[in-house]
Amino acid sequence: MNTIWQGRLDGEELLYHRIFQSVKAENNYDAISTNDFVLHGFAVDEGVRRNKGRQGAKDAPDVIRKNMSNFPVIRPDFSLLDFGNITCEDGNLENTQNELAKRVSKVLLKGGQSLVLGGGHEVTFAHYKGVKTAFQEQKIGIINFDAHFDNRQPENGVGASSGTGFWQIAQEGEIHSLHIGIQRNSNTLKLFDTAHQFGMKYILADELFFENLPSVYERVNDLADSVDFLYMTICMDVFNASIAPGVSASAYNGIFADAAFMHLYRHILRNTKLIALDIAEVNPSLDIQDRTARLAASLANEWLMI
Repeated sequence: MNTIWQGRLDGEELLYHRIFQSVKAENNYDAISTNDFVLHGFAVDEGVRRNKGRQGAKDAPDVIRKNMSNFPVIRPDFSLLDFGNITCEDGNLENTQNELAKRVSKVLLKGGQSLVLGGGHEVTFAHYKGVKTAFQEQKIGIINFDAHFDNRQPENGVGASSGTGFWQIAQEGEIHSLHIGIQRNSNTLKLFDTAHQFGMKYILADELFFENLPSVYERVNDLADSVDFLYMTICMDVFNASIAPGVSASAYNGIFADAAFMHLYRHILRNTKLIALDIAEVNPSLDIQDRTARLAASLANEWLMI
């Protein structure tokens, strides 16, 4: 683990600290304290394979860690515990999802905040299941930054995939979700219809511009006010291919990490109901100069230092 978390050493005093100096490798869930950030890598892209996507996302967690390492620590109470990676060597995605869910549940019941680095977007169902297991009687709101709804019904003989997460969540009961960055040219009418049937609210990518932020904020706040906890998931293919080339399904007209996006993103991060965040679909084998991994690392760092 120490070979991954490396960066520039300016000094050992806290004022000089960067993340690599403050992160702690851990394997004991009893060591978690309230408000600790707890990191798991979901080094899995079996769901991407099943969804006929371009594989490689299983190699992303360590690459994202490497790109997080050098960010400065600006919170005196900062605590990040790294519990390593979960893998899926036998192709049994369902068991792997259950394993992550079990670990996430332990984190949240200890008062920690769950950060998961994917991996494919099959992480969504696993992470959500962990949140729901911890808080069974509570309403869980989901904010999904994604070009796709990921609400496909599993194919016979194939099972769950990176594109079925929200269909699976809907089978567990009432769904409370807001999908931001949805692309009309990335979802069939069937997927839009399924979203409407499930009550999945959405904001199109075209609606994300600065002058429209008050309306977007209102819709985010409406969701947050109606639930007990928030879980946010980010599929990196929501971003424009120029800043996120390393994904399974790149988007020439995806959104940018511009001022409008960052204002919105930080608005969500500041919500005290947010207890879980994951970042999915970084594919290092398709990346250019670590652009996608660096952006993913920056998005994770925003939550760690908000």
